[in-house]
Amino acid sequence: MPASRTLLRTGAAVTVTAVVGSLGTDVRSRWYRNLDKPAWQPPGWAFGPAWTTLYALVATGSARALDRATADERHTLWQSLGTNLVLNAGWNWLFFKARRPDLALAEVLVLEASSLDLARRAGRADPAAGRLFWPYAAWVAFATALNASIARRNRRSG
Repeated sequence: MPASRTLLRTGAAVTVTAVVGSLGTDVRSRWYRNLDKPAWQPPGWAFGPAWTTLYALVATGSARALDRATADERHTLWQSLGTNLVLNAGWNWLFFKARRPDLALAEVLVLEASSLDLARRAGRADPAAGRLFWPYAAWVAFATALNASIARRNRRSG
């Protein structure tokens, strides 16, 4: 598959993820506003640019790895990417819509494992592609810590 076509496919996949995730996000709800959040939580305006950058890196890294992978690796990479993106979008629904920071924490731990696995698989196909996933995995690790703090501080919220 030509490189530009692969990037269109991975770009479409992360775009769908972003849209589905954003539909499950409600930072204006009374519930969210009233949560006890740590002082080190980034300001709300930082999340849009951060996720836009991370999604671009995921789409680019995935396309690059897929274009350089063997047929067997390509199949596994697509599966890993799909799983990761479903987990990524699903977190918002657990945290914001279900109002379950505790369940979202369990889910984001799986998302982090998936992100690290995806970086490893992409890196096998192309080391540079694997490195493009590092900021994403680091951000998900940070999000895990943030989610853990919020879950701990708001055990009775729901």
